[in-house]
Amino acid sequence: MSTIVMTGGSSGFGALAAAHLVRSDDVRLLVGARGAVPYGEALPLDLARLRSAEQFAAAVDERVGSRGIDALVLNAGIVRPDTDGRTADGFETTFAVNHLAHFVVLRQLLPHLAAGAVVVLTTSGTHDPSTGAGLAVPRHADAELLAHPDRDPGTDSRSRKAGQHAYTASKLCAILTVRAVATMSEAREKGVTAVAYCPGQVFGTGLARSLPAPMRVAWSVLGGAVLGPPLRALNATHNTPENAGRTLAELALGRTAPPDGRAYAALRRGRLTWPDPSERARDAAQAQALWRDSADLVGLAT
Repeated sequence: MSTIVMTGGSSGFGALAAAHLVRSDDVRLLVGARGAVPYGEALPLDLARLRSAEQFAAAVDERVGSRGIDALVLNAGIVRPDTDGRTADGFETTFAVNHLAHFVVLRQLLPHLAAGAVVVLTTSGTHDPSTGAGLAVPRHADAELLAHPDRDPGTDSRSRKAGQHAYTASKLCAILTVRAVATMSEAREKGVTAVAYCPGQVFGTGLARSLPAPMRVAWSVLGGAVLGPPLRALNATHNTPENAGRTLAELALGRTAPPDGRAYAALRRGRLTWPDPSERARDAAQAQALWRDSADLVGLAT
């Protein structure tokens, strides 16, 4: 039996991925969530609290025991209209939820990955200026400044743009984290495959739940049966929740594997591609710095 651990499996395309996973033969799915989940076994997890991330990882370890984890899917994420929010730990909310809490889970569960395990972090093409997504692109992946944007002299004075940057920078961090994992001797010795997965623009999910009401309505309408199909026909980055979820499940199950030298998977027109990520995302030194600085922020030894 394969054991898969997942965040972001309670709604949106993550729930559709979870449905695919539990329909597979001999799969045990553990899902971290704040409440009930439609598929798999729920374990308490509040990504806005680092202590909760630690407790979730410990609970997974207790459930799994010596069997090991065959796939770790870190899919949960949020986007906010600004950078005003702070978690219980004092960190900017988008960065803390999208990156820091997942970093804690990953750090604690790395030793418990089985041989040949798969690690998937959900990212976004918005990390790359060449995608032309229309959001403020990342200026850096400096963990200290992203955790405390009030200390960043480059933080945009326009709340909406600052919020967009927090989101796209956190997605840049996902790719850099995958790059850091791939260089670790422990991961190489176990034959771990680490992938950053961009599902494209998937309207109609819960990602926009923290945005103002007009934006939430637009997000829902653009994913509807009337506007969704023509938008997907016009823009290669737009995908259905069903395609995004099924592809995520295939990655987690190891049925879709990256070509040699590739770790960034981008769903385009319902087909998985393996392009180069942005230039910043290919910076090996930045990947190591992010790993080290993230560890410092959450109080873990490097």
